[in-house]
Parts: sequence; structure tokens; C-alpha cells
Amino acid sequence: MTTDTSLAPTVHRAVSAVLGADLPVGIRAWDGSAYGSGPATLVLDSPEAVRHIVWHPGELGLARAYVSGSLDVEGDLADALRLTRVALEGRPALPGALVRASSEVTSMLRKLAAHGAFERPPAAPPEEARLGGRLHSLRRDREAIHHHYDLGNDFYETLLDDTMAYSCGLWAHGHEDPPTIADSAKASSAKLDRVCRKLGLQPGMRLLDVGCGWGSLLVHAATCYGVRASGITLSREQASYARERIDRLGLSDRVTVEVRDYRDLAIRGVDAVASIEMGEHVGRRQYPRYLAAMRRTLRPGGRVLLQQMSRTQRSGGGAFIESYIAPDMHMRPLDETCAMMRRAGLEIRDVMSMREHYVLTARAWARNLEDNWSSVVELAGERTARIWRLYLAGGSLAFADNRMGVDQILAVRPRPDGRSDIAATDA
Repeated sequence: MTTDTSLAPTVHRAVSAVLGADLPVGIRAWDGSAYGSGPATLVLDSPEAVRHIVWHPGELGLARAYVSGSLDVEGDLADALRLTRVALEGRPALPGALVRASSEVTSMLRKLAAHGAFERPPAAPPEEARLGGRLHSLRRDREAIHHHYDLGNDFYETLLDDTMAYSCGLWAHGHEDPPTIADSAKASSAKLDRVCRKLGLQPGMRLLDVGCGWGSLLVHAATCYGVRASGITLSREQASYARERIDRLGLSDRVTVEVRDYRDLAIRGVDAVASIEMGEHVGRRQYPRYLAAMRRTLRPGGRVLLQQMSRTQRSGGGAFIESYIAPDMHMRPLDETCAMMRRAGLEIRDVMSMREHYVLTARAWARNLEDNWSSVVELAGERTARIWRLYLAGGSLAFADNRMGVDQILAVRPRPDGRSDIAATDA
């Protein structure tokens, strides 16, 4: 039986005192003690877990502890994140809570210090991104894309559904709970078809996909709508996969993929442009240039569709995402993106929120990750698998809580006389 001088009860009561409410999850510490209850238990496997958090308080320290394996979660990770976030949001604003908690905090500090928790800061996991150079320079953007997308095509084939669409699907009723990867494939196909219909694609039209990934939209548009399609990406792994896919399907006479930056686009006169969840990588200062590049490629009257994630209250990606998933990622509120599009000379014709759809998409990928855990670990390593487990759980929660959104924005490059070539009942 544990005593009040053991680590877990001391930590649990100290944190609860600071919060002004019981910590909604249990704690088990490296001395073997356990305290508290809930749908999940935070497992502090070594003093390194606390050292990560002490030296880097907040999201980054917690992420480093989890990725390194010194902090673990028994039970539902998403529930643990949700309940802890609710508790943190409800913490008292006045310093009185800290005064009331002072004896508990002092006891905790002494106990943790005796166990080596305040020694030198531990090294960050090697999977953490370390980019150099000027923010959103071409070289740095290549490094950021390499970090995120070049984990290996085998890794993404294991994680994603058969469409290889690494973006929010369009979900209908009738899926399992949690949804399966087969459900995800249906949602991805429905999304790709919705994009093609919104762009008004017809046989013989020219489509440009900016940030084409593994070629999902290019293949769907060429196969189902008879268009000629071009895609660009900064990921050599993606380009190689997409080209092999295009050749295998006999589409190489109509579909091409280049490793090219949007700033180097020379193509002109295309009928439609799509950019699916690529604008988040562009950055605020470069975003007008990104929009201008796409507008230049369009013929007058041509359509552009952006599917893009957003932040509802603040810009940026967050410490964990920018350190481990998508370095230099920048999301902003939807209205700021729409204002930039209008300033770029694009007329917005339709905006569709897909926020709840991303909850299901992330949950399907997370279920698939768990179902294929050993394969993912073999392909990418234990720490990378843990990064993605945390990313998908946290992402699903952020969309469910309306802290992040995702939208399809349809716009047109108006003709000189102002006409848009979109009927009132289109889109």
C-alpha cells in the first residue's frame, strides 16, 4: 500500500491543488507508487519525464517526455488529453491557488529532487525538426517538406487508406465507431469527387494540383473526369510514388508530376487549380505569393479550390506540430485566408466547413495506426510511431473542440468584364 510520501500521491495532490480541482487522471511513478483514477493513467517511467516538463513547461515538454518514452499513458490517450485540457482551462486565475498549494508543491519538489528530477535537461528526441536558414526560403521549405513527407512511402501506405489521400475526407453516415480505414477510403473518394465537381471539370480540361502528394486527385480527375492533369510537390518520395502510380494505371500520356516549388510555376492557361492542405506549409508572408502564383496559372474564368486547415483563435501550428510533424506550419483563422484571396484578385464563390469530418478522418488513421503498430514501428521506429499516435489523438480532439477547422474554399479568377463562368446554382 502506498503512502502519502510516495511520488505519485505527492505529484497528484500538488497538481490538483494548483488546478483547484482533482486531476482527472491517475498517476503512476517510477518508484512504483500509484494514485488517483480516471479513464487513463499517466505513467512517469523515469525522472527524465519530469525533467522534460520542468525544463520546457507546457506542450513541448510533455511531447518530448511522451515521444522519448519516459512518459506513457495507460488507457485512452484522447480521453487523457481531453480531460487534462479541460482541467487546465478551469484552473484558477488568481495566485491564491499557488499559495494554498505551496506545502504540497514544496513536498513534491523535495521528493522529486531526491530522485534526480532536477538534474541537467535531457536531450530532445532526435526526431525533433531542426531546420536552418531563413523562414520559408526555398531551401528551408524543402527541408520542412522532407521532414514531414519523406518518412517513406511504405510508412504512409501503412497509415493511410488505399486512395493515399493525406487530407480530410468527406464522410457520410453509416460508418463504424471508431471508423475503419475502409470507411476512410470511401470518405477520401467522396472528397476527391466533390473537389472535381466544384472545379467543374470536363473531358479535355487542364487541371493543376499544387502540392499533389501521392497523386490521388490527379488520378481521380484523369480517370473519372477525363482531364489532363499536372501536379507539383517538393517531396521526391511523393513524386516517385505518384509517377509509378500514373504509369501503372496507363495515365502517363495525360498526367505528369514534377518536383517543383509553387514559386517556380511557369504553366499558364489552365482551367482549374486545386491545392489540398498545402497552404498550411506556405507561411503568412509568402501566402500572397502562393495565391498570386496560382492565379497566374489560371485562364480568366478558371476556378481554384483550396482545402485548408485553420486556427479558430490564433495563428501558427503549435509547439508539438511544428517540432515533430510539420515544421514552420502556419494556420490562421478562415476569415484571414478569405481576405488574402480577395486581395489576390480571386472571387470567393463557396466555403464549406469540414471540421467534424476531420475528427472522423483522424480517428480512422489512428485506428489503422494501432492495428498496424508493429509494422509502423518496424518501418519508422518506436519514437516516430509514438509521435503519430500523439498527433492523431491531439488533432482529432482539436477539431472536435473547434480549436482547429478545415474548409474547402472555391474561388474564380474573374474575366475582365467581371463574369465568373460559374452559374448561380453551381458549387
